[in-house]
Amino acid sequence: MKKPELLVTPNHVEDIIPLCEAGADAFVIGEQKFGLRLAGEFLKEDVKQAVELAHSKGKKVYVAINAIFHNEKIDDLYDYVKFLQEIKADAIIFGDPAVLMVVKEVAPDMKLHWNTETTATNWYTCNYWGKKGAKRAVLAREINMDAIIEMKENAEVEIEVQVHGMTAMFQSKRSLLGNYFEYQGKALEIENRKENRNMFLHDKERENKYPIFEDENGTHIMSPNDICIIDELQDMIEAGIDSFKIDGVLKSSDYIQAVTKLYRKAIDLCTEDPDQYEDEKDELLSEVEKIQPPNRPLDTGFFFKETVY
Repeated sequence: MKKPELLVTPNHVEDIIPLCEAGADAFVIGEQKFGLRLAGEFLKEDVKQAVELAHSKGKKVYVAINAIFHNEKIDDLYDYVKFLQEIKADAIIFGDPAVLMVVKEVAPDMKLHWNTETTATNWYTCNYWGKKGAKRAVLAREINMDAIIEMKENAEVEIEVQVHGMTAMFQSKRSLLGNYFEYQGKALEIENRKENRNMFLHDKERENKYPIFEDENGTHIMSPNDICIIDELQDMIEAGIDSFKIDGVLKSSDYIQAVTKLYRKAIDLCTEDPDQYEDEKDELLSEVEKIQPPNRPLDTGFFFKETVY
């Protein structure tokens, strides 16, 4: 049985080697100027170093260029894509067709992963972007298990699915937090906002706390729970899903490393000894629950039609 790739989002360059040792097969990195909701900020020198470190361990690095691009940023794409080609990044993650057009012009051999966060909900759309040059589609987080398997059966591109971590509920290009504080006459520098891991919108009626942060791409409101399907991987593995992603946004390096180890064990068991996976999957879930922050309940997202927002 084919093993899906275990894809992880590190916080820092220093996390690359420990995460390789924990069992990661590939990494998503980038800088907020070009990429959305990254676990860590990787400037050019960091990206170059991360690629070198990952390649030294036989792992891959995918660089996110999936921000929403306005006219003034298009010129910057040319140099950035050329740079990624020079350092031998393994793929570019994109959502905006402008990125695809620039890549075709300056780095036509670069592998492309299509990721718009929300619109990869049917195989026709995935295959449309495949015909445009994408080799992989990153599925929306809001579709259920049956739809995911059906899409894999009909897709002509690789399929990536998020299996762990928080998901985005809302994004605005505006600095909503900054505007609010300025309206109140209070100073709150954007550097503090983007680093602050303890900002929430509190829904008292439902007793939910939604993490909220700002970066160069605007304001992001995240889900109150974390997806975790470490005990529900078998159907997707049997269907041949190509990549399982652990999203580490707003998580510590130690947490990401520990979760990576557990998913590595789960994937290996499920592909090599499915009966043993069946016996141990509840314990694997319990191990995740032990390290889960108390304010971040676990659920299975939309995989089984649960309402999570």
